[in-house]
Amino acid sequence: MLGCRGPPPMRGMRRRWGPAMADPDYQSLVFSYVRSPDQDAATPAHHPVVVVGAGPVGLAAAVDLAHQGGVRVLLLDEDERLSTGSRAICFAKRTLEIFDRLGCGDRMVAKGVGWKTGKVFFRDAPVYAFDLLPESGHERPAFINLQQYYVEGYLLDRARELPEIEIRWKNRVSGIAPDSDGVTLTVTTPEGDYRLRADWVVAADGTRSGVRALMGLESKGRVFRDRFLIADVRMSAPFPAERWFWFDPPFHPGQSVLLHRQPDDVWRIDFQLGWDADPAEERKPERVIPRIRALLGEGVDFSLLWVSVYTFACQRMERFRHGRVLFAGDAAHGVSPFGARGANSGIQDAENLAWKLALVLQGKAPERLLDSYDAERVPAADENILNSTRSTDFITPKSEASRTFRDAVLRLARDCAFARRLVNSGRLSVPATLRDSPLNTPDEEPFTGAMVPGAPITDAPMRLGDRPCWFLRQTGNAFALVHFMGADDCPPEAMCSLATGSGIPLRLLAITPAGARPPPAPRGITLIEDTEGLLAARLDARPGTTYLLRPDQHVCARWRHLDPPRVRAAMARATGHA
Repeated sequence: MLGCRGPPPMRGMRRRWGPAMADPDYQSLVFSYVRSPDQDAATPAHHPVVVVGAGPVGLAAAVDLAHQGGVRVLLLDEDERLSTGSRAICFAKRTLEIFDRLGCGDRMVAKGVGWKTGKVFFRDAPVYAFDLLPESGHERPAFINLQQYYVEGYLLDRARELPEIEIRWKNRVSGIAPDSDGVTLTVTTPEGDYRLRADWVVAADGTRSGVRALMGLESKGRVFRDRFLIADVRMSAPFPAERWFWFDPPFHPGQSVLLHRQPDDVWRIDFQLGWDADPAEERKPERVIPRIRALLGEGVDFSLLWVSVYTFACQRMERFRHGRVLFAGDAAHGVSPFGARGANSGIQDAENLAWKLALVLQGKAPERLLDSYDAERVPAADENILNSTRSTDFITPKSEASRTFRDAVLRLARDCAFARRLVNSGRLSVPATLRDSPLNTPDEEPFTGAMVPGAPITDAPMRLGDRPCWFLRQTGNAFALVHFMGADDCPPEAMCSLATGSGIPLRLLAITPAGARPPPAPRGITLIEDTEGLLAARLDARPGTTYLLRPDQHVCARWRHLDPPRVRAAMARATGHA
């Protein structure tokens, strides 16, 4: 249950969290409104970037921008608290890798409940189990379950460590006037209105985006006529850290139920209610507790922490970029909660946008680079909406024929592998492969495997000097050139020539096979040993193979031989110059 209000955190506080330091009660924190000098300025104060909304997406965008060459960010939020209740809880491997790059992934994983397996039940019998990450050799699990208020809290703590970020609570954007050179914002506070001038605005203010409404824009799509109850329950239960999904269980006949374990002995239970359910009535403890008791059985003690009833829609804006205003996360697109696609795709929006916006602000890329944000993230949203819609249609059939088909698939799935592929209890989030991105350089030589231009690069165990490490930890927040060497090779001198000239930082990573002992690398090149050969196998690499990675760790080009002119051309294309 919600705790008492604690003292507001000190403005400007910088605190580094170690493993021995206890987390605060993030749900009880109240952030004080503080008057800004901007409110007394004779003319609107100027800020390079204003991010609207201090949820997971807005916080991730602010932190990422600060990482990208120290971009100064003003973050505005109309509230004075973090989120209440668990809300988004499933964070995927790719999102955890983004959090690693932002400097807060270790806290997320240490607190979260890692999982990769799930079970599907039909009525009173198991149908089948699945494994989302059957292979080893990855630093991060397939998913963790972690309450949204922890995710926001850890991102907020990270933001406070970065001097480039200023956060203003109880500052609501009440007016917006974009033009060709920037955006003028009217901000409403407890002490009245003031105005700001921003070069760019990132609208991450959620499903009911105030920025979107002020600009007369809308999201279009399909609203699902169904209601679901979310209950956070604290209990000590013997269930494993798995995703359990029931279709038509005897304890909740005709509907579906989802169970997830969270930290702090908290369990998340989702009950399908049907469209005719009364939200106000269904939130009452006398309605919720019997449903939970029917699931758990007698003799299990539990306490009810948080309850919500929701409906949802699968929809998006037509475009995510509107001049100097860019929309991200739920402000740009929305999906059903089945499959954990909402928060994960929003964090990927923020990552996709941050490095591009930073290069534009620094004068290292033309403004048209930001058109690729639309070109890449709109198709990614469409992919999520398609999968989310299919999941919802399977979970909540709207006709007798659909229900008959679904139930037949579930019966067959117990014994037939082909039917299991048709069961859809929420196709779980996977990162978008940006195959058609205008920033990609097409392959000129044959490759096999999934690491095509546009794919997020995979991880693998490595060794840096005498220290074990992971590959993704070495790519940083910049473009990275990854060159695979033979056992007796030295890093090619051509690598060094690529590190200068463009003005865009480029990390140079030379990958050696297991057991190789090459001479010291020239200044600026990092030697990393592929200790198990997994990176080379996953990238279909042999001596001479070279990959160019974007700052968001997506592949943008690859070759069988290092050729500096081709690398420079690919860099130009990936930064909007070509």
